[in-house]
Amino acid sequence: MSKTLFDQIKKTILGNKYELSLVFTTATKIKELNKIYRQINKPTDILSFPLSKNSGEIFICRSKAKKEMAKFNRPYENFLSFLFIHGLVHLKGYDHSPQMEKVEEKFRKKFGV
Repeated sequence: MSKTLFDQIKKTILGNKYELSLVFTTATKIKELNKIYRQINKPTDILSFPLSKNSGEIFICRSKAKKEMAKFNRPYENFLSFLFIHGLVHLKGYDHSPQMEKVEEKFRKKFGV
């Protein structure tokens, strides 16, 4: 995913003033974070952490994403954008729900993801 696309997606979903850190991490590290913050002792593809109203962090595990992209029938770069949008929508305040799915779909269509 190019930095330009990253910036466009982030600004569209969260606005220009939102401070975001995007971290690509290992399966070991994301498993540790998942256990600490979600009490789930296994790696995941993405975690989102709101730090304040205008800042947050997203962690993406590339190896887990590579394993899961086939389930969604998407090439790797496209799947990273798919995950990124999912994480941003969480930072916007949505929890898993049909409404969240609709919001994600709107942004995926907008960016061709």
